[in-house]
Amino acid sequence: MTAPVPPASEPDLLYSADEEALRDAVRALLADRSDPATVLAGLESALPYDRELWRALATGIGTAGLLVPEKLGGAGASAREAAVVLEELGRSVAPAPYLTSAVIAVTALLGCDTDQVDVAGPLAALAEGRTLGVLALPLTTAPGGAGEPAVRADADGALTGRVTSVADAAAAELLLVWAQGPHGPALHAVEAPADGVRTEAVIPLDLTRPLAHLTLDGARGRVLATGDRARDAVERALLTGAGLLASEQLGIAEWCLAETVRHTMQRTQFGRPVGSFQALKHRMAALWLEVASARAAARNAADALAGGSPDAPLAVAVAQAYCAPVAVRAAEECIQLHGGIGMTWEHPAHLYLKRAKADQLALGAPGRHRAALAELAGLSAP
Repeated sequence: MTAPVPPASEPDLLYSADEEALRDAVRALLADRSDPATVLAGLESALPYDRELWRALATGIGTAGLLVPEKLGGAGASAREAAVVLEELGRSVAPAPYLTSAVIAVTALLGCDTDQVDVAGPLAALAEGRTLGVLALPLTTAPGGAGEPAVRADADGALTGRVTSVADAAAAELLLVWAQGPHGPALHAVEAPADGVRTEAVIPLDLTRPLAHLTLDGARGRVLATGDRARDAVERALLTGAGLLASEQLGIAEWCLAETVRHTMQRTQFGRPVGSFQALKHRMAALWLEVASARAAARNAADALAGGSPDAPLAVAVAQAYCAPVAVRAAEECIQLHGGIGMTWEHPAHLYLKRAKADQLALGAPGRHRAALAELAGLSAP
């Protein structure tokens, strides 16, 4: 007699006391070091991000190592805690490379053999915030969409090729390069800056997340994983990145809603707050419902990733298909309901719209995730 299949555990969408304490610490740091005026001033300088802020966030609070097990030098936390950090980063649109380094690059390394020195060493450096790493793929690459590598590795391990629109590549000290070699695909570690490695900065829509084209011309790299293991490591990194990006989008939407409510309660016309007008009440109430649903979707994805649920790809597809449009809509409503001031450079609303629009394309557009969702759920196209 076949043993019954145990039911899947119910998702936990609530925040634990530890997660709330982590939120308080990150929010306090960002309020002190990355308020809107500071972010705007930084965008007008040549610095892609505030290194002191990143050091305080990554090392001072210890967020860089949340996904890394304690035996490898990390905090031994999970995707749930990393999601809280990303919510706060979305809420402040802080220019910090947390998603690219502490989430995507770390997850890619964890998919390799961590008993190897060439894997454990860089992983510990990322966990401690000593090194900034990126997975050298276009930011728009969706889970399951890595495809054939754009970089080639010769028999001696020299890497040649070009990868466009890599987030935070210009500031990275460790490049994880997905390359095709004589014996199949492999994941390579390349130190930067180095001979044969060149980055070309491009002007992105979202100035808080710098992009660069990466060119490798005979660059030397160390093989971290090959074949199916390398492919699985890359895919897991993209899946985790997409799932936790939904939490950043949630943070964007929450700030936009809260700021819109605050402004409409203070702005008066005809002797009363504009927020008391029925038409505006309806718009903000509808947006509140969407943000609440986005919170559930984002928390479900983080919980599924944290627990290693077999339904994680489904949860991630749902979260990205839903949260990305909600973040954009919240930012658009924020600008419109602020009236003329919402269109100015001095008001931070445009930062949130640009981040929301850029995030809508990052790690797969909503349409790509809806197609993945249909396939995972066994729904055929009409």
